[in-house]
Amino acid sequence: MTKRKRGRPTRYTPALATRICLRIAEGESLRKVCADDKIPAKATVLGWLVDGAHEDFARQYASAREAQADYFADEIVEIADDGSDDFSTGKDGEPVVDHEHIQRSRLRVDARKWVAAKLLPKKYSDRVQHTGEGGGPIVLDLEPILTKALKTAREHEQRLGSEEDQD
Repeated sequence: MTKRKRGRPTRYTPALATRICLRIAEGESLRKVCADDKIPAKATVLGWLVDGAHEDFARQYASAREAQADYFADEIVEIADDGSDDFSTGKDGEPVVDHEHIQRSRLRVDARKWVAAKLLPKKYSDRVQHTGEGGGPIVLDLEPILTKALKTAREHEQRLGSEEDQD
């Protein structure tokens, strides 16, 4: 008779890494995924990300987080479009606005927007980032502007000097 393994798995396997990343890409948090008894503890998974021995997992995990941001963006549209519980029926049979449900939906949308912006800021952040050519830094060539300003100042100085000579 063979003994059954006890406790959570701790050994890294590509199949386990793929299961974790698929669940994350489908919108689950790492905390929730790791609450599953068939998945290693969160500390173990985080260790795989930082130990440098599992670069393939780190890349897969980063891709899963990007996919998760897209998942949340899709959910935002679904939540916003779903008005099925925005009204309830009052005592007189007339529709009554359910403000609590609407506020909860707004909170759900806002939470997903915030997380998506943190996971994939270039795609979902409200921040506008100005860049130069090819996404590089903005390069300002001030030499022509400064040269013109210096020329104008010298011309002004010459005019003032010639006005003083006439006095």
